[in-house]
Amino acid sequence: MRHHTLGQGLRTAALGLGCMGMSDFYGPGDETESIATIHRALDLGVTFLDTADMYGPFTNERLVGKAVAGRRDEVVLATKFGIERLPDGTRVGVNGRPDYVRRACDASLERLGVDHIDLYYQHRVDPAVPVEETWGALKELVEAGKVRHLGISEASAATVRRAHAVHPITAGQYEYSLFTRGIEDEVLPAFRELGIGLVAYSPLGRGILTGAYTGSENLSGDDFRRHNPRWQGDNFAVNQALAAQVGDVARSIGATPAQVALAWVIAQGEDVVPIPGTKRVARLEENAAATEIRLTAEQITVLDGLAAQVAGERYNAEGMRSLNR
Repeated sequence: MRHHTLGQGLRTAALGLGCMGMSDFYGPGDETESIATIHRALDLGVTFLDTADMYGPFTNERLVGKAVAGRRDEVVLATKFGIERLPDGTRVGVNGRPDYVRRACDASLERLGVDHIDLYYQHRVDPAVPVEETWGALKELVEAGKVRHLGISEASAATVRRAHAVHPITAGQYEYSLFTRGIEDEVLPAFRELGIGLVAYSPLGRGILTGAYTGSENLSGDDFRRHNPRWQGDNFAVNQALAAQVGDVARSIGATPAQVALAWVIAQGEDVVPIPGTKRVARLEENAAATEIRLTAEQITVLDGLAAQVAGERYNAEGMRSLNR
């Protein structure tokens, strides 16, 4: 397994595993298969695992904690706070209050069954709380030994700079793929200036880039992608045609579309780590093999043009309002 280095010298596998879909958002899960997938990931060297308290809610951290029990030393364990949900799934809102930060961290440690979190992200920025106050509490968690590294997700470049001034940011988790490249304008340059790594979530365009779907009718009834603008009507037709171009590149090198899409993200820098999500061993093995692919400059040029043609926003209106604060 190749390795990349995020900020503050955090070295990890060049490809991680997003665990969200094992418990929430992408239809029903299977705990046995999910744990087997995590174990296979560790065997293959995919040792960077990503979860969050709001996935489930709460159940995903417990699942990940169960899966890594006895193998904690092999894992770079990342989780997140800030999108507050009740046990029944009700969304309370974004919360960045210092007292909540402390309580959320302690609860995550308990659910994960560990004594420290390797990378702890602010999942979304609370517009009602100055980011300096949130990060003051996060700095205390580092000083207490409960957290090793700090991260931020979907914040504006200006907010990143303010948070980084309170305590160095190790990584920013942002949607980044052949279909989503908006952070290249301001956020990614700020990261490179400040020495912050990028953790790329949804590097497969929430599945469209795999070429495995013909539309939202392929999805289970409780799959949140049914309400995603990029999966709707004419938008999906446009995006499916773009994904077919990834398939053309894949066939030319004897790879799968997913592997090509992941290889493109990995090629964007030694400070970039994609975290494709899956809950199946076979998909995990397919994704892990992407680290062995080296795309040519000509292939990258072909792939680079796709994002400008993508149809539809990446979230619904409510989701878009929570970004870039």
